[in-house]
Amino acid sequence: MTASTVQSFLAHEPADFIGGEFRPVPGVTIRSHNPAAPDETVWQGGSNLQHVDEAIASARAAQSAWARTPIEQRIEALLAFKAIAADRKEQIGQLIQLETGKAAWDAQAEAGILAGKIDITLDEGQGSGRNRVTGFDLELSPSRSGQTRFRPHGVMAVVGPFNFPAHLPNGHIIPALLMGNTVVFKPSDKTPAVGQLLAEMYLEALDSVSAPKGVFNLIQGGADIASRLVTHEGIDGILFTGSWPVGRRILEANLDSPGRIVALELGGNNGALVMPDADLKATAIECARAAFITTGQRCTCTRRLIVHKDIASQLVTLIAKIASNLVVGDPAGVAGSPVFCGPLIREEPRAAAMSFQQRLAAAGAAPILEATAMDTPTHGHYITPGMWSVDSFSKSEDVHDAGCDVEIFGPIMRITECTSLDDGIAQVNATRYGLAASIFTTDDNAIDRFLAEARAGCVNVNTGTAGASGKLPFGGLGLSGNHRPAGSFALDYCAYPVASMVETAPAGVLPAGMTFNDSWLS
Repeated sequence: MTASTVQSFLAHEPADFIGGEFRPVPGVTIRSHNPAAPDETVWQGGSNLQHVDEAIASARAAQSAWARTPIEQRIEALLAFKAIAADRKEQIGQLIQLETGKAAWDAQAEAGILAGKIDITLDEGQGSGRNRVTGFDLELSPSRSGQTRFRPHGVMAVVGPFNFPAHLPNGHIIPALLMGNTVVFKPSDKTPAVGQLLAEMYLEALDSVSAPKGVFNLIQGGADIASRLVTHEGIDGILFTGSWPVGRRILEANLDSPGRIVALELGGNNGALVMPDADLKATAIECARAAFITTGQRCTCTRRLIVHKDIASQLVTLIAKIASNLVVGDPAGVAGSPVFCGPLIREEPRAAAMSFQQRLAAAGAAPILEATAMDTPTHGHYITPGMWSVDSFSKSEDVHDAGCDVEIFGPIMRITECTSLDDGIAQVNATRYGLAASIFTTDDNAIDRFLAEARAGCVNVNTGTAGASGKLPFGGLGLSGNHRPAGSFALDYCAYPVASMVETAPAGVLPAGMTFNDSWLS
């Protein structure tokens, strides 16, 4: 598959999508390339700040009518999207692979969960989001009822990441549309083609129910477009997936807009704790998988491993053997066999990963397996896995030490030892991030304590930090998020409750100190 095939995936030339129409964006300022062969352009175009204003105006004009559309019709649109996503799964996965460099199986896995998001969002079973945003009535007195209804926020800005360019924004868009919001979507400027493909799919789905034009809008661009979007007075909510530094800027820019919902899905510096009774084979496989999957470009990847001293040497040796034998190469496969790691998305993160290793070495860390930048005929952004031994983990702002608050988006894992469960939990928590954490043990007491004390939004037992179920909430605390988890809880931030008291008695009850004379009526 080459970049020249990209137009076989897209029905339109590079464009924004506003008010039901694709608007060409000629230019060269936004370019995605094939990370496995950077000379191959996948998508190239420009950006237009005025389009941000127009897209928001379009979404605003359509929002009231979309909110009044019966929910059955909104569900019909989402089911149409589900059918489209299922039918085009292979093509979607191929485009994700082409634009992100994900291994083919990894890209196809992402494509496969788009349709499933519809079922999870529409589910009304135990623990489902639908139950939490369904209105209810109750009796307050013989003549007065209490009502709770849920309203959409209005116009939602969805800002997507590059590492899951289809799945993660889709996880915001689907619940937003179900609740009656309209959407302005800005994909990552590293994956504009996947973003445009989503827009074309939503156009088809929404047109199938004759939805108002402007329910879904797409704006391509970089930081200037994102900044205009998330500070625009015409939006009612910001659903962002990305890094903590960008999330912080979004929060700062919206300090004077307290009524605007801001849901941040940020990064992680996730720790896994291994106790002496853990199954060595299963643990080694899971820790290696979670550290190096998607070439370390998942916010849930295991960045820090804390191993009890009694098994540290044996386990680390096993993980190093697995890591050193991982197949790194062409996402489509090597010699007919699948690869585990494709290239990084860009050269800059590869350089950052190599630089981080140098800082670790300068701080006294010892290489167990040193990551290397691979040189290939296509000059892809390939890098091999890295493992480094550090003395311990503690909170620190100093990027020249183990850096518990430094998130490197690449396949580098730092490893240390612990002497006890207390020590291990303390080291897992030695970060201002709080997305994911794992423990490997068969001890029920250790499991109970870890589930209660690990400071993260996703806390796993005998499975790695990387990977999540859409049937569960997904989000973190600290630098990892602002307590607005996505996943099955995404509906919660896509609507707000309105309380009403309805009095049916024909005459009001006079409070103490008040007089009313019926003669006043005449």
